[in-house]
Amino acid sequence: MSEIRVAVVAFDRISPFHLSVPCVVFGENRLQAPAYRLQVCAAEAAPLASSAGFGLLPAAGLEALDTADVVIVPSWRDPAETAPAPLLAALRAAHDRGARIVGLCLGAYVLAQAGLLDGRRATTHWAYADDFAHRFPAVTVDADVLYLDDGSLLTSAGTAAGLDCCLHLLRQLSGAAAANSVARRLVTPPHRQGGQAQYIEQPLPESARDGRLAGLLDWVRANLQQPHTLDSLAARALMSRRTFTRHFRQLTGSTVQGWLLAQRLALTQQLLESGALPVEQIAQQAGFGSAASLRLHFRQAFGVAPSAWRQTFQAATPG
Repeated sequence: MSEIRVAVVAFDRISPFHLSVPCVVFGENRLQAPAYRLQVCAAEAAPLASSAGFGLLPAAGLEALDTADVVIVPSWRDPAETAPAPLLAALRAAHDRGARIVGLCLGAYVLAQAGLLDGRRATTHWAYADDFAHRFPAVTVDADVLYLDDGSLLTSAGTAAGLDCCLHLLRQLSGAAAANSVARRLVTPPHRQGGQAQYIEQPLPESARDGRLAGLLDWVRANLQQPHTLDSLAARALMSRRTFTRHFRQLTGSTVQGWLLAQRLALTQQLLESGALPVEQIAQQAGFGSAASLRLHFRQAFGVAPSAWRQTFQAATPG
C-alpha cells in the first residue's frame, strides 16, 4: 500500500489536545513509506468550536470515511450524549468494509454507540470506566490498560494514552523504526509498559531521596542484564528495605519485581523489533537468564511467542 488514508472525526467543543494526537502521529510524517494522508472531517456543519474557545474548519464531511483505511474518533464531548446518527452509520459502514476504527479516550463511547464493540474488549478513561460498563453491558471493559487492540478496533485510556495507542497503530502499519522516529520527535516513549492505574493519584517525587531513587532506576534500566533484588537495590539506594519499598511504590506505582519485569519485557520488545539477535542472547541482555524464562514471561504478558512478535513487526517494516 503506497498511501494510508486516515480520517479523524472532529466535533463541536472538541478538545484541541485530543484532536492533535492523531494529527501529529499520522499527519506530519509524509516522507515515510507508506505515506499517510490525513483528513480532519466532521458530521456537523463548520465552523466548529473547540473547548479552548477557538474555531475549527474541517476540510471534509463524513464522506472522508468512505475511503479511509483508518478512522479515528479522538474523544467525545459528553458521555451521556448519543453521537449523530449519520456518524454512527458511517462508522459501521467503514468497519464493514475493513477499515480500522479507533476510539481514543471517550471516543470509545461513540464506537460502542455504533455497536462496534459488542462482544469485544475495550478501554476508556479510568474515571468513566464504571459508567461505560453500565451503559454498554455487551462490552468487556478493561480499565487497567493504556490501550486495547482488538483486531480492527482499537480503544485507549484517557488523554495522553491516545499517543500510546496511535504509536502502537503506527508500529503495526509502518514498523517499529517509524514509530520510534515519531516518538523521538514528540519526545515521548515509543512504548510505555504498565496501565493507566499507574497514573491515578500517584504522588510525584517529594524529596531528594526520591530524586536519588529515580537516578537508581535509570541505572537499572541500563544494566538489566545484571541480577537485581529488593535487597540489592535498597542497599544501593542506602535505604532500609522497608523505606525503599515505600518510596519505590510511591515513585513507580509498582513492586520492585513487577517493575523489573516490565522493564525487561520492554527491552525484549525493542531487541526483537530492531534486530536479529537469537532469543537466547536477548534473554541474557534483558536479564531473564534463560530463553525459556523469557518465552514464558513474554507469552504471559503479550499472548504471543517472541518469534511471532518479531515476525509481526519486522514484516511491517518497509524493506
